Formats: sequence, C-alpha cells, structure tokens
Amino acid sequence: MNLPNKLTVMRTVLVPVFLLFLLCSGIPNNYLWSCIIFAVASFTDFLDGKIARKYNLVTNFGKFLDPLADKILVTCAIIAFVALDLANPVAVIIIVARDFMVSGLRLVAVSSNGKVIAANWWGKVKTALQMVSIVGILLAMQFAQAGALELGTVQLWSNWVIWFLAAFTGLSGAVYLGQNASLLKDAK
Repeated sequence: MNLPNKLTVMRTVLVPVFLLFLLCSGIPNNYLWSCIIFAVASFTDFLDGKIARKYNLVTNFGKFLDPLADKILVTCAIIAFVALDLANPVAVIIIVARDFMVSGLRLVAVSSNGKVIAANWWGKVKTALQMVSIVGILLAMQFAQAGALELGTVQLWSNWVIWFLAAFTGLSGAVYLGQNASLLKDAK
C-alpha cells in the first residue's frame, strides 16, 4: 500500500476517534481535541491527493476510498452535530442524499462503461467548504465550552452554516448530475 492510500486509510480510522472526543462531554476540552483530530483528518485529504498526483501513485483503491473517506468523515460530523443541536436534520439529509446520488452515478458509470468520474470543481469546493465549516463550528463550540461564547449563539450560527452547506451541496449535486446525465441514458 502506497503513502497516499495509507493517508486515506488513516483518515477513515480517525473517524471513530474524532466522534469519541466530539460526543464525550466528560473529556476536558473535547471540542478542541475533536477539532484537532478532524483538521488532521481533513488535511490528509489534501495531502494524499497531492502526493498521489505528484509521484504518479494514483491507484484504483485510492480512487475508490478517497471520496468515500471524505464522505464518511463529513457525514459522521454533521450527523453528530444534529445530536448536539448544531445542525437541522433536514439540512443534513440534503447533504447526505446528494452524496448518495453522486456515489450512485459513479457506480453506474463504472459498471456500464468502466468510466471513473472524477470530482469536478463544484465537488472539490463543496468538500473544502464542508471541512472548513466543521472546523469553525468545532472551534466555536470550544469557545462556548470555555465560556467565551454563548452556546445558543453558536448553535444558531452553526445551523445557518449547515443550511448554507446544504444549499451549496445540493447545487453542486445538480451541476454534477447535469454534467453526467448522459451516463444515465446510456446505462443498460
């Protein structure tokens, strides 16, 4: 297994550790620790792709697991946010449904004609916005835990951010579907 794939696997392995710190309020500074873990996991997404392209280490395993690892990381975070009153469940459903739709379209493309559909600009920006927003929400929660911000204000702000992400994520999915709609017509 090459280095980019190891980084991708590490991102997936960090998800339960991230969730442990995020959801265990008995751990001192749990939001700070969960923020650090999430930021490290998110950085591996940037790093594994950069290394894979620079050193020609792109593999089918990486093409499969890299976007899946991103979706697992982000989806687990925003579902946990629902439990913490940081995200509206409907907004989270929009985000998750878009990811299922895109993953399904990719499966159709691979199974019908062997074509691997790469992420477009919209998808890359969507992932970056989601990861940066989650880090911001976690930092705000740490400030609220420390008494520097009101919890209610952070929850309200977080819900607005998640709704924005849902709108952008839905738009990116519509663009992706529009760009690849011919694959659905050609699938047998």
